[in-house]
Amino acid sequence: MTDISIYFQAVSDNGNWQDQELGAYVIKNQLDFPELDKNSCALFYVPEYRGSDIDNTVSSSHFREAFYKLHNEQDWKTPIYDLGDILPGNTLEDTYFAVGKVVAELVKNKIIPIVIGGSQDLTVAMYNGYESLEQLVNICSIDHSLDLGSPNEEISANGFLSQILLKRPCYLFNHSNIGLQIPYASAKEFDLFEKLYFDICRLGEFNQDFTKAEPHIRNADIINIDYQSIKASETMNLNGIPNGFYAEQICQIARYAGISDKVTSFGVFNFESVNVMSDKLLAEIIWYFIQGTMSRKGDFPIGSKSEYTRFTVFLEESGREIVFFKSNKSARWWMEVPYPPQSGTKYERHHMVPCNKLDYDNAMNNEMPDLWWKTYQKLG
Repeated sequence: MTDISIYFQAVSDNGNWQDQELGAYVIKNQLDFPELDKNSCALFYVPEYRGSDIDNTVSSSHFREAFYKLHNEQDWKTPIYDLGDILPGNTLEDTYFAVGKVVAELVKNKIIPIVIGGSQDLTVAMYNGYESLEQLVNICSIDHSLDLGSPNEEISANGFLSQILLKRPCYLFNHSNIGLQIPYASAKEFDLFEKLYFDICRLGEFNQDFTKAEPHIRNADIINIDYQSIKASETMNLNGIPNGFYAEQICQIARYAGISDKVTSFGVFNFESVNVMSDKLLAEIIWYFIQGTMSRKGDFPIGSKSEYTRFTVFLEESGREIVFFKSNKSARWWMEVPYPPQSGTKYERHHMVPCNKLDYDNAMNNEMPDLWWKTYQKLG
């Protein structure tokens, strides 16, 4: 494994932790940088806010104190590493470079990076890590806005997605937004999302039925949470917004992200350590994500389908046949989207689309699932 220790400032921790507390369980970068095992999680903090108007230079020690006080569960076997802090470079691009290098090395070695920031434009740095691996990715943003931005503007926390789309070659296959609030998005952004066949699950839809969001989470490689999408009264942050996710909802999202076999990196951005409550909630979000990774079923349907129940539905109006698979392990559903003519093997990980039973029920009523059609268009 390539040496990534040069990018980190070591963890400062002199706590006297009990056996079942994470402070005793987590392997920290202190005197020596730890040797990292595969199939593990590695968190690190990036206090880089130059891409936003957030003025927050509080030490990461507040979050770590809250996180280390939480308890691990008895059946946790996978190592958890705290690699320390990646301090801002001389330029914003220097920070992106460091984060991208670390993410690439961790993902390549089957270690899940948990990136705590810092403004949300650090999502670009995470994407850069996959770009260096030449891997097509899906990004899912838990966010009250779409953050598209303009190609003519500098990258920022509120406008970073267009910068990813402009890259050539572009390795972004799909982008999903969960938690959008209509007052924070323009008609132009909606139109572009529609043209690109991207997915949106609005906050109201999420509150009405969480199962509408779950397939988008399960379909992502990169999950990024905008901490400001949490209802301001939950963290007592006066810089937040009045509507948003409740604390228990954002923790539920984090757990489902952890459970997904496809998710290989996780980030929480636009975090402000304004009080003890904000640090405690961030600690819980990370805890639930890790708890989810410890509960993975390993049932993403690639290769043999012997452990799945197959359902075939013929849509009379379109003349198409849609094949569904239900996991016998987890009861989760997928749709198989066939390769259109001349499609290449680079899409192998993307033609099995997570869905839910409602998509199957709608197909039985001769309705084409939106996720199937959007994926088919992108595969073409």
